[in-house]
Amino acid sequence: MPTTVTRRNLLQLAGAGVSGLATARLILGEEPPKGTPPLIIHDYGRRSKVALIRGEERRKMVHDSLVAIEDQIKPVLKRKKYVVIKPNNVSTVNQLAATHADALRGMLDFLAPRFKGPVYIAESSAGDTMEGFRNFGYTRLQDEFKPRQITLVDLNQEAKYQLIPLLDFDLHLTPVRLAARLLDPDAYVICAACMKTHNVMIATLSVKNMTLGAPLHQPPGETRRWNDKRKYHAGIRQGHYNMLLTAQKMQPFWGATVVDGFEGMEGNGPASGTPVPSRVAIASTDYIAADRVAVECMGINPDWPGYLNYCGQTGLGNWDLNKIDVVGAKIAEVRRTYRLHKDIDRELEWMGPMNEIPIKLG
Repeated sequence: MPTTVTRRNLLQLAGAGVSGLATARLILGEEPPKGTPPLIIHDYGRRSKVALIRGEERRKMVHDSLVAIEDQIKPVLKRKKYVVIKPNNVSTVNQLAATHADALRGMLDFLAPRFKGPVYIAESSAGDTMEGFRNFGYTRLQDEFKPRQITLVDLNQEAKYQLIPLLDFDLHLTPVRLAARLLDPDAYVICAACMKTHNVMIATLSVKNMTLGAPLHQPPGETRRWNDKRKYHAGIRQGHYNMLLTAQKMQPFWGATVVDGFEGMEGNGPASGTPVPSRVAIASTDYIAADRVAVECMGINPDWPGYLNYCGQTGLGNWDLNKIDVVGAKIAEVRRTYRLHKDIDRELEWMGPMNEIPIKLG
């Protein structure tokens, strides 16, 4: 059996219909022990509800996906002082790579009769956050929804943070600054994610949007250049684990998420891929479950995104499809197989043996 991942191996396995943890072990040349259950360190403890809405109008689909789970949103929302909507603006110039204003309109439509407090649209873009807000039409939302008290926030400019430790490339601790507003117990946080492939993490959805949107970099006008987002690019293994560490910190503050798959991105995501008309919106108060359904809709092997498997194994949500109740459309009816990033072979090496370090001692 091969000990490295190649595109040919993957296609052969996919054609043979091999799935689950057995797929990972077969790719890596390791025979799985008979009857070995998936590793669960801590169980989420309850079932998860995920809305899967199919349609032809992005704004309405996003609204309807939240309506389908409002029984889980309203009891928590009524205890909060304000709402934070966290878009995905990994690019400030490419609309396909960023949360569409109509997705935000759908969220604001949902909130209008249910919440009377202020709403903040807050992001720490990889570039100039306010430039992205202008380019994607977010600034117009303030006039369109005047009674909503909408404020646009550049989290880098706000510069309030909490520190957490991550692992660097040498497996040493390194501090990272996470935006404090996304860790505020008074805020109901709504994730406005996109459905995209990724150049390191296989797929970028709810959890990726939150965990890599929270780290800060230098604010506009600061001459000293620094970027805590880069600390997550510390190798194919540390990246997945660092996202787990960040998700563990952030998950208690997560409200609802919507994965906008009206027009997804395949190929060289998260910023340079090509469009896929998936025409779905996925919503849940369990970000892990929402991402599991999204991965299924994209035709991606659910064992491959390591960080999401870690989140499921540590009880941050349900990654097991058998513990997720999907309402609305059926996954099989909307599934489209996304073309993955050209570096997928290298991305999947996180699943194999670690040959980068010397022989074990002791």
